[in-house]
Amino acid sequence: MNMIPSNEHFKSWINQYVPEKDLFFIKEEDLFILELYLTEVLIIPKNEFFEHSSYNYIQLVNSYEYWNIDDDIQFVIVAQPGWFNQLPNEMKKILNARQVEINRGLVLPLPSLPESNPLIENHIVIKNDQVYIVLQSQIWTSLSEQLKLELLKEYAQEWDSWDGCVVPQNAPIHIKKFANTFPHNAGSNCLSATLYAVTQQEWMIHEWVHQKTFEEGIKRAGYFIHDGDFQETDIVAWVNDEGVIQHASYCLGDYLFFNKNGQTFFNPWKIVEWSKLNEEWQRFTTRIYRRNKHL
Repeated sequence: MNMIPSNEHFKSWINQYVPEKDLFFIKEEDLFILELYLTEVLIIPKNEFFEHSSYNYIQLVNSYEYWNIDDDIQFVIVAQPGWFNQLPNEMKKILNARQVEINRGLVLPLPSLPESNPLIENHIVIKNDQVYIVLQSQIWTSLSEQLKLELLKEYAQEWDSWDGCVVPQNAPIHIKKFANTFPHNAGSNCLSATLYAVTQQEWMIHEWVHQKTFEEGIKRAGYFIHDGDFQETDIVAWVNDEGVIQHASYCLGDYLFFNKNGQTFFNPWKIVEWSKLNEEWQRFTTRIYRRNKHL
């Protein structure tokens, strides 16, 4: 079954994808290169930045893809929209090349080098024959809505495929409501989707749920670790060697699961087969939770 985000989804994504704050992740050597242009920005040491509550809300984390950024960055530049455009072109090239190098988010691949366009030429970086556009807030607002749509349409499918299994006719009503659909906002992850499946509390599906919260929630829903094979209404979790849950999904029976990969709005809630799930997460140990119906 093919899933296509609605126009309303794309409008919502376009409005949220590029935050108003511009962040540039750099190494100490970059401070010397940019020395003359740093009086209007914040220079935040890496550890302080990642512990700072102002820079840890979900959309900022997702857009800049904190989890992918190289560990060897040392500072983060926090700038107002417009600061980047005031830099000399040579500084722009150096700064953007660094963002691609360290795997920052808001770096989108382009199928080819675009025709000469003064609007975006200072945002283009070529690495290993791949063309990228490095986005900041001001360039994003200046792009046409059609170009934004085309960029996100292509990029969204790098996060998750737009196909899923047909929703079973006997699936619970609350599962049918969200199965094979996309979120409008960031935050919902595999744990919140699974918690929603067992509690039927709709607001929970939109939350960014962490492991301890998840474990408390399913315990209060009557779920406990079970030894044996999974069955309908069970939760299957994939756990690393340290006991940290890497993924969780809700079994609908017939080897079908209600599932969400990741916490971005590019990741749909969808129906997937066990074989696909297990292939993706097989490097981890499975743990089954089953509801105690006598509680």
